[in-house]
Amino acid sequence: KENPEYWQARTEMIEERQLGKGSVFGWHWLKVNMTSSSGDEPPWQLGETRVWEGTVELCKAGYHHSPTPFDGLEFAPGPILSRVEASAPLSGDACKAASQSRRLVAYRSVERELRLFACDCAERALNREREHGREPDRRSWAAVDVARQYARGGATLAELESAARSAESAAAWSAAAWSAEAAALSAAEAARSAERTWQAERFNSVMLALFE
Repeated sequence: KENPEYWQARTEMIEERQLGKGSVFGWHWLKVNMTSSSGDEPPWQLGETRVWEGTVELCKAGYHHSPTPFDGLEFAPGPILSRVEASAPLSGDACKAASQSRRLVAYRSVERELRLFACDCAERALNREREHGREPDRRSWAAVDVARQYARGGATLAELESAARSAESAAAWSAAAWSAEAAALSAAEAARSAERTWQAERFNSVMLALFE
């Protein structure tokens, strides 16, 4: 937990939910095919509600959700971000909760935004190195630039792969992504660096704007 103040705020938010009382809105990540990261359930459909038949236990059983998109990012199996309504949380921690039921309210693919977020985090890491008198390998700067172009449709997959291969020996490189699922993992990896609070605020503001 890199930023104690951030995680304390998340804990307080969970506590304010009053576990076991009332339904809540949250966020959940899905694969490209609209399935979750675990289990063998069929793809989710917009407006669908599912009920867990059995005991709910955080990280093991039940329908999970997070208070913000960023809180659930490290668990993301793919680039589909969904807005959900869940029954009263029966267990939870600072970044997720588990409920007996969950309804899919809205969703969208945010692969482009995930790639750009990873690029932003990588670029900030490079700038921090420069500020401390350690000039990053030029291949790292180039790889971030190509990855950002790829996210915006200005570079090909071959160019992205070539840039990633050229930069893989550079320590600061963390934004290379090979598939839609990898884009989510790449963003999550980038989010484990410093500036946790900045990352959370930036990421959540971008994601929430997509659902307005």
